[in-house]
Amino acid sequence: MVGTPEMTALLAPDEPSPVHVLREDGRSDLFLTADHAGRIIPRNLGRLGLPESELDRHIAWDIGIAAVTERLSAALDATAVLQTYSRLVIDCNRDPSVASSIPEISESTPIPGNLDLTPAQREARRTAVFDPYHACIRSLLDARQAAQRRSVYVAMHSFTPVFKGESRAMQVGVLYNRDAQLANIMLDLLRAEGDLVVGDNAPYAVSDVTDYGVPVHAERRGLQHVEIEIRQDLIADATGQAAWATRVERLLRTALEKLPC
Repeated sequence: MVGTPEMTALLAPDEPSPVHVLREDGRSDLFLTADHAGRIIPRNLGRLGLPESELDRHIAWDIGIAAVTERLSAALDATAVLQTYSRLVIDCNRDPSVASSIPEISESTPIPGNLDLTPAQREARRTAVFDPYHACIRSLLDARQAAQRRSVYVAMHSFTPVFKGESRAMQVGVLYNRDAQLANIMLDLLRAEGDLVVGDNAPYAVSDVTDYGVPVHAERRGLQHVEIEIRQDLIADATGQAAWATRVERLLRTALEKLPC
């Protein structure tokens, strides 16, 4: 059942936190985020009017990216911040003022529980999920800056192999907006692997309208950064997750060596 307009708190005290932090004191310069790591729906929202099968799909979360990010965090000793609720509740990689922040249709699937929301209902989702997640990222980056620690921001995402009937041949994409320095290094390293089709700002491109993490947390602070997208069918199981985490770890280590301080 969708919450009432008077609702001020979306999450019950016993429901999971929207933020999962790994290795808060990790020694790596790399700082990992996963905006779409989870697919939890608050009890108050039921299933947003969707069958359970829809919540297994890419419209609800970035399939496989939580496990890849967790493995990367462990291998690199890097701080990682993962968001645990479904992007259908509120997309933590969108400014809350844009229409796609709480989508009424995702790909071609209507989301009944997102229709005709009041300002109070939208604000409840922002307050419960979006704000704590980004406040945590800000706090951690502030602490690193105060300690005069370098932070290289790496946003981890995954993409569906088929979108609106169109197949995507690339296995991995490297995304950027105004500053492509780290992105260009990663593009060169991934292409040099010899067995990959690599997207250059594809299958998506970062912008102030379609993204939040890179423009707000990385660009505004002047942090070196990159967004990495891995095709979901390649990381849908533990074997693929381990293989891609190992590959990305190796390439990020090399990229850091090439990246000017």
